[in-house]
Amino acid sequence: MFGGPSRRRFLQATTGALAAFADGAYLRGLPSVSAEEAQVDPKIVRFQPEIEPLVRLLEDTPREQLIEEVAARIKKGTSYREVLTALLLAGVRNVQPRPVGFKFHAVLVVNSAHLASLSSPDELRWLPIFWALDYFKVAQAADVREGNWTMAPVDESAVPTAHHAREAFTRAMDRWDEQAVDAAVAGLARSAGANEVFELFARYGARDFRDIGHKAIFVANSWRALSCMGWQYAEPVLRSLAYALQDRGGDGPPDSDAAADRPWRNNSELAAQIRPDWQQGKLEDTATAELLAALRTGSETDVPQQVVALLNRGVAAQSIWDALLVSSSELLARSPGIVALHAVTSSNALRFAYEASDSDDTRRMLLLQNAAFLPLFRQAVVGRGGKLADIQLDTLEPLDPAPNDGSVEDIFSDVSDDRLRAARKTLAYARQHPAPEQFINTARVLVFLKGKDSHDYKFSSAVLEDYYHISPAWRDRYLAGSVFNLRGSKAADTALAERSRAALRA
Repeated sequence: MFGGPSRRRFLQATTGALAAFADGAYLRGLPSVSAEEAQVDPKIVRFQPEIEPLVRLLEDTPREQLIEEVAARIKKGTSYREVLTALLLAGVRNVQPRPVGFKFHAVLVVNSAHLASLSSPDELRWLPIFWALDYFKVAQAADVREGNWTMAPVDESAVPTAHHAREAFTRAMDRWDEQAVDAAVAGLARSAGANEVFELFARYGARDFRDIGHKAIFVANSWRALSCMGWQYAEPVLRSLAYALQDRGGDGPPDSDAAADRPWRNNSELAAQIRPDWQQGKLEDTATAELLAALRTGSETDVPQQVVALLNRGVAAQSIWDALLVSSSELLARSPGIVALHAVTSSNALRFAYEASDSDDTRRMLLLQNAAFLPLFRQAVVGRGGKLADIQLDTLEPLDPAPNDGSVEDIFSDVSDDRLRAARKTLAYARQHPAPEQFINTARVLVFLKGKDSHDYKFSSAVLEDYYHISPAWRDRYLAGSVFNLRGSKAADTALAERSRAALRA
């Protein structure tokens, strides 16, 4: 995938860790799946006949055998797309999407693993997917322990006609009517185009601040995965998504004025105040700095108001996004942990939805919701007992490398020992390398070899993607903040990485 010189630097940066993957041989001996084995319990949703046997293979194979079984199937011709499709469908059928997180990361992480695979050298392409396969088995077992939720077939008698599907879906979503939503979304999936469906879900995924951003993440990741899998598999994925978005987290009925719902109502009024030609503004680094400063102390109502003021004075939306994305990275640097990490990944999801949307009003709302959510993330960090270090990415000083120092290997060694020092070295390195492929490639491979949970994949895929969506004046500082959750080179390789290595060598 990468050019010759870049490939050589990439291999050198990983200090030989990739050599064991070079042969790419797969295991043999996968038993065939008979028609009888592919039969599905009538109480659970059934998928298309061409993919159902592979989904059943993932569901029924013990965790300790699944990597080898799938490797053997690939050897016999099963495609990457088929494995990705079966993995996502197995997750939505077997893992309850509430709360939107925890074990449900088996579904949320599929697109992140897919993005990592797309960006990987050929010899590593299967490793993120193997990791996700193993993680599905972990989540499946957890779901069994917690009640064994399984997606049931849709109530066909309640599915609206094509003419009424959109109206039925929006009415049910607005009323938080779970039963009506399930039938309505099935009708919508069967009658509406992919873009129309995405526009609807993009808004509902951003309408409330529950599950620390996972709703928006689920919308973006499911849409992106379906773009690879094919829309013919959309219905069960959208049913899972709609069910997840209806989760109110115990906040009572929709008219209870829950705090998580207020930003949407406030921003609906603010959105109407934005000038009509707001998407034709001018890049202003000073405006980005102003908004970044406001995000350190402002509230979920103050910051969106400032966004509106900046847009109305002619500032480009890109300058707003620069501030939002850098702010998410800065929050992680100030308080490394699960909450701040989701400020980064949810901002990535909202930014993706913003760029994919064709609706002016939806774009306004996604921008304003992200501006409201970041102060809520900051408050959540403090509310959970976290402390905010005095780190500001826009004033962070680069650490000038000494002779033979400051290389990518040196940076990721520091990630294991001193993340702030690694951040300063990253800033210096990124300034010297405007296209820091070696850094990005090494960061990905270290996740493959040393990543321990779904957040390693979700975070790395989000942050390494958004680097390229930030203006050049700010992207290096964003990347510097990323080292507060990337994997360092001194950590041991995971047992799964070693097992995958053995399977690929066999």
